Amino acid sequence: MANYYPPAGFYFKVDFINVDGMDDIREQSFQEVSGLTMEIEVEEFREGGENRFTYKFPKRAKYPNLVLKRGMFTDSKVIGWINDCMAGYFWSTPVPYVKTTDIIITLMNDAGEEAAVWNVVQAYPLKMSTSDFKASDNAVVVETIELAYQFFTRTK
Repeated sequence: MANYYPPAGFYFKVDFINVDGMDDIREQSFQEVSGLTMEIEVEEFREGGENRFTYKFPKRAKYPNLVLKRGMFTDSKVIGWINDCMAGYFWSTPVPYVKTTDIIITLMNDAGEEAAVWNVVQAYPLKMSTSDFKASDNAVVVETIELAYQFFTRTK
């Protein structure tokens, strides 16, 4: 392992898997992924007579929202899925229905091989935004997609 170099964070792909009623969506052109964070909540217990510390007991894991950013696509299956989800939130009866999906995020090494893989389970959209349009800037329009999910596992 003397010649090991950690992979750079710019070479990755994002795949939407098991989209309910749809084929897998392989739109891999995201420029940024954030929110792959897990935190364990703790409950503190103070014992009478023990003033040096408090006991800390684990409660549950917390996961922030997953945020994906990319240059705007004019034809996108991901946007179609988000629109279906948004319609399901408000127009489904009697109970709102959400099409969840698993998301596979794969970090690649410099040889194009998998260096690490994260499986994000049961994701669904919460927010989608588009960057501002400015006549004075010559910038790419960026879409930001914010997703809630149940949990993730790192499988490699």
